[in-house]
Amino acid sequence: MDEPTTILFERLRAIHADVAETRDSQREQGTRLYRIESGLAAIRRQQTGDAEDVASLELRFDRLREDVDRIKRRLDIVDP
Repeated sequence: MDEPTTILFERLRAIHADVAETRDSQREQGTRLYRIESGLAAIRRQQTGDAEDVASLELRFDRLREDVDRIKRRLDIVDP
């Protein structure tokens, strides 16, 4: 083979290797992005659960406050 053809083939092999490396890197980045998105979705689900817990506790607190107010009225203990 003459020298220009050999140089061209070597350069094409190098380009092919670079493309393969880039493809592998993109695949890895895609996997990492998927894991990040999955983790974020899990955090959002947890936040939703936390918000439900807070709402439930607020409701219980309001009911307790109503009970205390009712007891105070029955005992004629009313804050000014």
